[in-house]
Amino acid sequence: MLLLPLLAALLVADAETRPTLRVGPIKGTMEIDGRLSEIDWLNAAAISDLTMIEPIAGGPPTGRTEIKVLANEREIVIGVRCFDPDPSKIVSFTKERDGNFDSEDHLLFVLDPFQDGRSGYVFSVNPGGARGDGLVVSNGESVDKSWDGVWEAATERDSEGWSAEIRIPVFSINFAKRLAAWGLNVQRRIQRNQETERWAAASRDTKVYQTARSGLLTDLPDFSLGHGVSFRPAVVGGFDHPSRDSSTSATGDLSLDMAKRLGPNLTASVTINTDFAETEVDTRQTNLTRFPLFFPEKRAFFLEGSDTFVFGLGLSSDIRPFFSRRIGLVDGNEVPILAGAKLSGRQGKTSIGALVVRTRQASGVAPATSLAALRVRRNVLNESSVGFIATAGDPLGRPGASTFGVDLTYQNSRFRGGKNFWLGAWGLMARRDGLAGSREAWGVKLDMPNDLWDIAASYRYVGDGFDPSLGFVPRPAVKAYRLSITYAPRLPGTFIRQMFNEFIVDYFTNLRNERESYRVFMAPINWRLESGDRVEANFAPAGERLSAPFEIAPGVVIPVGTYDWKRYRLEAGTAAKRRLAAQVTWWFGSFYNGKLDQINVDGSWTPSPVVSLLFNVQHNAGRLPAGDFDQTLIGVKVRLNLSPDLQLNSFVQFDNETQTVGTNTRLRWTFHPQGDLFVIYNHNLRDFKESPSGWARDSNALMVKAQYAWRR
Repeated sequence: MLLLPLLAALLVADAETRPTLRVGPIKGTMEIDGRLSEIDWLNAAAISDLTMIEPIAGGPPTGRTEIKVLANEREIVIGVRCFDPDPSKIVSFTKERDGNFDSEDHLLFVLDPFQDGRSGYVFSVNPGGARGDGLVVSNGESVDKSWDGVWEAATERDSEGWSAEIRIPVFSINFAKRLAAWGLNVQRRIQRNQETERWAAASRDTKVYQTARSGLLTDLPDFSLGHGVSFRPAVVGGFDHPSRDSSTSATGDLSLDMAKRLGPNLTASVTINTDFAETEVDTRQTNLTRFPLFFPEKRAFFLEGSDTFVFGLGLSSDIRPFFSRRIGLVDGNEVPILAGAKLSGRQGKTSIGALVVRTRQASGVAPATSLAALRVRRNVLNESSVGFIATAGDPLGRPGASTFGVDLTYQNSRFRGGKNFWLGAWGLMARRDGLAGSREAWGVKLDMPNDLWDIAASYRYVGDGFDPSLGFVPRPAVKAYRLSITYAPRLPGTFIRQMFNEFIVDYFTNLRNERESYRVFMAPINWRLESGDRVEANFAPAGERLSAPFEIAPGVVIPVGTYDWKRYRLEAGTAAKRRLAAQVTWWFGSFYNGKLDQINVDGSWTPSPVVSLLFNVQHNAGRLPAGDFDQTLIGVKVRLNLSPDLQLNSFVQFDNETQTVGTNTRLRWTFHPQGDLFVIYNHNLRDFKESPSGWARDSNALMVKAQYAWRR
């Protein structure tokens, strides 16, 4: 804590005038149709001065953008007119909720309802009316796009461009009480020109999600939440055939989610007999390391308020003291959740997140148990924070399980004339009966993520006994050092828009300071072209000291020893603005004491706004003295985007290690902003080599789920 005044004195923030937009009143009825035809729009103040960031910093936009905002005590409505000199060239494919808008024309809005410069809500819409949303996390370092709020949008295209209307009920977000101004930023993308323009902080060094640099939305009304109560019952039914040797059984159940607003900035919620039938399956991954892979959380109950539980600067998937996938999932097996309660929001400058869950017994998997997590973070200085985290309970019922930690993050987005300067430190302690050795972990990180120079350095210590029961620690018992330097100059007047010259070193030792592994990544060529296409060539020497044999593939065991190898990568990708876009990656060279080729093809084909096809093919071919192995993973996702509120997706995956083809087909109909109908069908085929018939059904299930939220 004593360092904070010193840092504040050394890193003085530059004065900055924040642009403002005055909110207009809603006097009549607002129909969300994308046309901005209501009389209330005529008298509303407007933003019409977005500034280009790409390709010419400070340049005039291709088309003018006009933004207006209206509000009453229950809702905020945003209206936008996007003028375009050639509307026929607007790039808009998807209608899917939370689709990849980075490859299309779109509008993006960031709201900071606490005006704390550290958090916020993200809303985006494309010309086809597709919606995307998310939560700002780590002061704008990233966005959690898994969050789904209740809001609606509509768009209209005409001879002058396109327009959009967005309605956000204040019930859907937390906000500071009686605050007359919120943070706001707006960004527009014109994909055919690879063009980006922004309202506030139109600097390449600043992300639009950094709400400390946003403008202000002023003259807000005194919002009312009514009774602040929400009930969302759900009913699910269908059939389940879990394995080849089992019989088909009918399934059906009821669940209930309830929420009570304890104020505009604090929400208490309860879930009973929680059901996650609508959750999309995980994407399969290949793993050529000794460490577990990270899979993101996708379940709605745990995603609400998940930004509060983010811990430590830049830890991401390296260490998570609280990882919600530890609740209700054990070794890939589902453990039923009987009930759960959660508190999330803010009191003044303090963010609070608390969670308690009771699971049922899952025979042969896990006993019934209670699990809890608490996160508190306090805002200090202009953009910084201090906080602590605690968890209790163990998914396997092991006694004495708890984790405690503290973190401090200093952030300054106005360092040396608007550059980013971040500094973080954290420490954790894990407890559980039977844990031995060093049970603590701690680390520090310095990060300066800017457009021309992006420099970061970090260190973390992870004890050999550090095993948090509700956390994720892929690599214990190490001291990890990392240095990352990227120099990214721009070359105006050439076919190259920006070059990314990267140098990244990762070095790991054991707790006795003996080398365990290292990797040096160098990118002498990583060019993003003016067309949007890109090419890359990399060189990555690496090494590892194995103290125990490592089975890298079934039957292929690498013996104890010290290994050094050199890897190379060639990569090329076409611009995402094209209807057919793809990226091809080829890693080759030595690997341990042999050779390894890795080929990966990612792509998408969008023949129309209604149909899109995404595909991924991975192939690993290892040739080692201990044996050869070939791994193939294929994933194909077909999307029928019938409307922004009706989508049908089918995700097909195959891998040759399990010899399984799995399909996850999911229909989602949002028949009302507060109501959804899901139809989910899973079907798995497997090559039963012991069976004369070969390929046969392994399992399948059909589930139908309907849910609706009543709000009062």
